[in-house]
Parts: sequence; structure tokens; C-alpha cells
Amino acid sequence: MASRARERVLVAGGAGFIGSNLCERLLGDGAEVVVLDNFQTGRPENLDHLRGSPRLDCIAHDVTEPLPAAITGRSFSHIYNLACPASPPAYQADPEHTLLTCVLGSRNLLRLAEAQRARYLLSSTSEVYGDPEVHPQREDYRGWVSCTGPRACYDEGKRAAETLAFDFDRMGRAEVRVVRIFNTYGPRMDPEDGRVVSNVICQALTGQPITIYGDGSQTRSFCHVDDLVEGLVRMMAYEGLQPGPVNLGNPNELTVSDLVERVLRLTRSGSPVTALPLPQDDPRRRKPDIARARALLGWAPRVGLEEGLKATIPYFAAELGRESPAFRFGSGLAPREVLAAE
Repeated sequence: MASRARERVLVAGGAGFIGSNLCERLLGDGAEVVVLDNFQTGRPENLDHLRGSPRLDCIAHDVTEPLPAAITGRSFSHIYNLACPASPPAYQADPEHTLLTCVLGSRNLLRLAEAQRARYLLSSTSEVYGDPEVHPQREDYRGWVSCTGPRACYDEGKRAAETLAFDFDRMGRAEVRVVRIFNTYGPRMDPEDGRVVSNVICQALTGQPITIYGDGSQTRSFCHVDDLVEGLVRMMAYEGLQPGPVNLGNPNELTVSDLVERVLRLTRSGSPVTALPLPQDDPRRRKPDIARARALLGWAPRVGLEEGLKATIPYFAAELGRESPAFRFGSGLAPREVLAAE
């Protein structure tokens, strides 16, 4: 494979939360990066601090449509497919488009990878495990997924996308890597994302009642975006035989109630907590088994939840137009560097 300094990388969904953090990392590593995004949930401002780089290009396009000449006319060494809404409110708003993004979008990008002999990485999801009956979730667990419920457009869409990816790989049509991403949080999440971390932090910062679903005993495992991006880059660089899907997430499991208590303490918020009914098909427990990632990639999360929250809360405070609470506590993370114009 080409050295990183000569790489041209396509990041579909590159204006999204995870995608923009990945683009920042790739540019920092010396790659030329082309972002493909329809901006349905991706936000142009996520890339504003990178636009001074001559190695970044952004193309507005929907991956469910045939790829434009601005993409097919270039050569790429690597293709990251992160092109799909990932929060339930976003992907349920247009379930048909969500499913087609997973299936048609994956096919279009896989065919591009085939034509250009580019390595292709699919960002799949822990949602392929559904409301799991096996805990923690290993990659060989086949899941407990409803194919008819309101989350099926995303869950089944990602399962179909994995099917396509591994069929292309088995037939020698493309070199494929697949990761299953567990709950991720950090800077550049949309404050209106609708997932638990963004909801709880924004409600705490604005003094609104904090809504939890069910009794708060359901569990999640939260991975900071910097750790996740490191896992994506390592997975793309993996040179061994096809490893199958690889879980990327933080195995430190905690209840939603525990998350709320931590956020309330760090923000010094007096927001009350209110309970709402648990959404249909919402998983009760979620925790990745990351033994495969450790063995193949030498990867494991390094950012603890407390440390990560301290780095994330000021971001949401700024997004909400309020004074950053950063003076209340010191972030354990080094300041995020902004890529200067070259």
C-alpha cells in the first residue's frame, strides 16, 4: 500500500460527528482527503477548522445516487463508508432513505473500491446485535433484532451492508474491513442528536429536566471519539487475512442513571430527572467484547469516561451559546489542535 503521505482517501459521511473527527486525523497524518456528504445530518461547520488545508475537498452528494464524475474521475487508495444517520430520531425521520443509504450507498462505494482497487472500510454498528441475549457482545453473536420495528431501517440496513461488503470480499471484488461501532461521544456531536450523552449534557447545561427512558438501569458503554478514530485508522491499515467484523467500543459498562449522576456533578447542574417509557426495541444492555480488536489491532480505549466528559461538556456549552464550564475543572485531554492552512 502507498505511504500515508501519498494517500488519497474518500470519507463518505465526512461532515458528520465521527467522520469529521476522522478527517482531522487523516489530514494530520498527511493524507489527501475528499469528503462526500449530503449534509442530511452532517454539518458543514464540523469541517470549518479544516478548510484552510489544500488537501481537503468537500463534495455534496447523496451516496444513494450514482457517484458523480468528481468522485469516479479520481483515484482513491482508501474508502471509509460512514454515510448514514446514526441516532434513532435522525434515521427514523426517513426510514426508506436510511435503508437505501445502507444498501445502495454501500453498493455504490463498494463498486468504486472494486474499480479503483481501493481498500474499503464499512462503519457498521452494535445495533446489529439488537436487544442482545448474549452479554457482552462478541462478533460471532448473531443478534436479536426485530426486522419490522421502528429501528429496523438502521439495524437491518447495516446488517445488509455487512452482507454486501463480505460478499465483495469473498468474490475478490474488493478488499474489505468492517467495524461495529458502539456508543461514541465527544466534540462535534450535534446538540440535537437525540442520543443519551448529548441529551443529558445539553439538558444539564440549560437547566432543563433530564429525561431518561425506562428506570435508568439499562446499560451502555461509552467510547470517546478520539479512541474510536484510532481504531478506525488501525482497522483500515490492518494487513492480515480477512478478520471478519471487529467491535470498536469501550467495554466499561455503566447504567444510564450513573451517566446522569456524573454529568450533573461535572456541570454542577440542578436539573431534575424525569422518566419516560422505554422506546420500542431499545436494547437493555450493551457492552462490546473487544478481544478481537486487542489481538488484531493492538487497540483498546484509553480515554476514561470522566476524562472524556470533561473534554466534551465545554464543547456542548459553546454550541449552546453559553459560557464554557471548562474553568470548573481541568480537562485531562490535551487541547485539540486545529490544522492550519498549508
